[in-house]
Amino acid sequence: MAKPKFGKYRHFKSKKKEYEVIGIAHHSETLEELAIYRALYDSAKFGKNALWARPIDLFLGQAEVNGKKIPRFKYLGDN
Repeated sequence: MAKPKFGKYRHFKSKKKEYEVIGIAHHSETLEELAIYRALYDSAKFGKNALWARPIDLFLGQAEVNGKKIPRFKYLGDN
């Protein structure tokens, strides 16, 4: 299974908010691999640098925008 590169990403829905993949974790029950990433911005709802987890398949998956498939998270490079 492919794994995301460590470094910065931008979610397809946001042109300004960036995230940083900081690790790979395993779900304690299923052993599914999860991308662990942090928001590189301050959220009124979740605070500054909130941590997130998403199954790797979903993180590396594609989204459809205007009939075109694009990466859900676009890699911007390492720090």
